[in-house]
Amino acid sequence: MRAITPDNNRSVQLTDVPDIEARLDQAVVAIEAFAPNRGETFLLDSPAANWRPGKDVAGTVVEAALDGSGPDVGTRVVAHLPQAGWAERALLPQHGWAALPPGIATTTAAALPLAGLTALRLLRLAGPVVGRSLLITGASGGVGHYLTEMATSAGADVTAITRTHDRGARLRELGARTMSDLALLEATQARFDVAFESIGGDTLSRVRHLTSRFGRLIWFGQAGREPMRLDFFDWVDGDVGAPIEQFHYAPPSRTRDTDGSDLQALVTLVNSGRLHPEVDRIEPWTMTGEVIDALRDRRIRGKAVLTLT
Repeated sequence: MRAITPDNNRSVQLTDVPDIEARLDQAVVAIEAFAPNRGETFLLDSPAANWRPGKDVAGTVVEAALDGSGPDVGTRVVAHLPQAGWAERALLPQHGWAALPPGIATTTAAALPLAGLTALRLLRLAGPVVGRSLLITGASGGVGHYLTEMATSAGADVTAITRTHDRGARLRELGARTMSDLALLEATQARFDVAFESIGGDTLSRVRHLTSRFGRLIWFGQAGREPMRLDFFDWVDGDVGAPIEQFHYAPPSRTRDTDGSDLQALVTLVNSGRLHPEVDRIEPWTMTGEVIDALRDRRIRGKAVLTLT
């Protein structure tokens, strides 16, 4: 079968790899669409041996698990895989998938897993947000769009930071106010109840100054590729900013079926019209390398999806 593999030059190539067969507790899914994540572009900088990219996929089950667990042949699914999903076929994990209703296209579903799971769990960590002020940095990506829509729907007052005014267009439609420069907020001495920070560098320290010391600053990424920088003296009297909480979308303590149940929750929200994946580009999978470049250059708003059909 064909698959997308690292070319060891920070990009990918379409190559032949061994066929796969169903295992005792793993079905085989024919991939129809997949969505790259920025984290995968980082891994392509120096790929591990035998690693193949591909976490967020959607398609149709073509071989059921040998023990009868999991979905039947013909079931349309969205899945969050450990790796190797950018291929004609992939092994479906025992957990980490959800069935798709007829009304959701696989190109829509493929945009859900990692970004949607991250946003859902960030909002849960923040607690009740009705009537509270939220700040989101790096908001024009997939996580930012999901987080904004769910937070505004829950009654939060959301301010989203995007690199340019244009990249915030959809976020404004979802009910957020957007700004392209943190300095505009710093000049107003605004204070937020909850801040979500994913850029790194000095941004985290600046966002902490914008967060009420009785609030929460949740750090969930370092998209700028710069280590965060903090000033010791900001902490001396405990009078500047909130405590910092580190977040990872897949904590080691999660139960095995958490991904599956959370994916099902996201699918239900989409199917009921309460969550709308922001898909900026849909391209054939032969253009995966070009889409990766666009992700690196931050030319994708929301998500990009590649199709095999």
